[in-house]
Amino acid sequence: MTTTAPGLQPDEAAVVAPYFTNVDKPVFALVNLPETVKGALFARYSRAAKPLRKLFHDEFYAAAAGAPVDSTVGLERADRLYQRVFNEYGDDSVAQLGGVHLAVEDASNVLTKILERGRLMAYLEQSTRYIPYTERRGDAWRYLVPAELEGHPLRERYIATLNAAFETYAKWIEPMRVWFEHRYPKAVGDSDGVYRSAIRAKALDTLRGLLPAATQSNVGMYGTGQAYEALLLRMRAHPLAEARATADLMLAELRKVIPAFLSRVDQPDRGDRWSRYFIETRERTAEIAQRLDVAGGHVPQPADEVTLTDFDPDGEIKVTAAALYASSSLSDRELMERVRRMSVEDRAEVLRAYVGDRSNRRHKPGRAFERTGYRFDVLTDYGAFRDLQRHRLMTIDWQALSPHHGYTQPDALVEAGGDAEWRAVMDQAADLHEALVAAGLPAVAPYAVPMAYRVRFVMDMNARQAMHVIELRTQPAGHPAYRRVCQQMHRLIDTVAEHHAIAASMTFVDHSVIELERLQEERRLEARRAAAGQAG
Repeated sequence: MTTTAPGLQPDEAAVVAPYFTNVDKPVFALVNLPETVKGALFARYSRAAKPLRKLFHDEFYAAAAGAPVDSTVGLERADRLYQRVFNEYGDDSVAQLGGVHLAVEDASNVLTKILERGRLMAYLEQSTRYIPYTERRGDAWRYLVPAELEGHPLRERYIATLNAAFETYAKWIEPMRVWFEHRYPKAVGDSDGVYRSAIRAKALDTLRGLLPAATQSNVGMYGTGQAYEALLLRMRAHPLAEARATADLMLAELRKVIPAFLSRVDQPDRGDRWSRYFIETRERTAEIAQRLDVAGGHVPQPADEVTLTDFDPDGEIKVTAAALYASSSLSDRELMERVRRMSVEDRAEVLRAYVGDRSNRRHKPGRAFERTGYRFDVLTDYGAFRDLQRHRLMTIDWQALSPHHGYTQPDALVEAGGDAEWRAVMDQAADLHEALVAAGLPAVAPYAVPMAYRVRFVMDMNARQAMHVIELRTQPAGHPAYRRVCQQMHRLIDTVAEHHAIAASMTFVDHSVIELERLQEERRLEARRAAAGQAG
């Protein structure tokens, strides 16, 4: 005999069963419902005495008059509820309770960084590492011609310069593949598939610096209504037409799924005012930076690729005290005093116990490691920045991409004979950038800059986040540019901050030099596929 949850009659259970993973257990998931309805149910849940499935039956399903399983059950009631919660209660947190998977295609690499700025969303982006940008759409390569250039005298020069960059990129893929095959012959035991994948990734890694920031990509996103609202408000205030136009397209599609969550975005006294606030603060700050002579345009001084600009000399003491806090009855202040009097070895022993035996880099120590932090000023190529920028739980901010910090050049391409063509692409792009700036289009100018050019950005993170980023981004399969950046971060934590025990706890940092980065990973993936096939 089938049982039902408290509050549900058998006939009611039969009616609501398609919308829940079960009707007789205390733990269940919501299915076959719009995200807005799921969020509205939880919002109503917090103010209702009824169990959730009973609440759904009485207030949402009944309102749909017995409609079949589809994506609209309860939607009208959910919208009404959200309007009341937002407008009467002022409870923004209910917009965290429903989310949407959204695809944004043909976004420039400038726009992808705008899309991926929010901390509380998930993103997947088309990779320059696995997908060669060699296919044309008609006569056009896959890059954005910004709307700001429509009818502008520089439009044709922009197109010619970016076409030349793409043509050089496409021309060198096959020669670099052949060059790497000669440099790294196939090892005995490696399949043709493993070897081809590793060689191709190496060739694409080497050449991606030729691609301009206008290169288009596809981004998959998942976020809550609240996260989308915050993103759209900023995009609507952005100086680039691409960002504003994409915000309009996103808003139209999101309103088909979670309309109530986004009702404020374009209201004159709500979202419009909020976006104006962003515009005003940006413009006022830029004006003051210009007046104080700290704005862009200065010839940059030579700088290390990674500089540790701020840290707490007592950071390791604070982390040790935090590690002991849950096992103690002492106050935070008392613990700090006790730990400060401990020997270096005693403190190290505490942290070794707290970190434990990490058999996997995903085994992370607890929140005590959030008690101290590091601020790194990084100057590296835009391609590496794109990968590191995705670590959003830290504070990360960046300056405009320009040719002013110079560019990187892969030794392999030079040895293969591509030095002159690489430099020609870089020089033409730099000239175009300066022409766009001189024409009063500084916001548009970064589109023209290839990814080999360096960009300055800051990464400010606690020790727990540093462990995650540094261990992940130094793995052998990683791109050599961001591996090098994160290897330097680890050394600076150890040698400059002198947080030796914290650095030692990052046991999965890989400082090795890898020449064919994807080879080990492709071997591992093939072995996993073979094991899965045998198991099947």
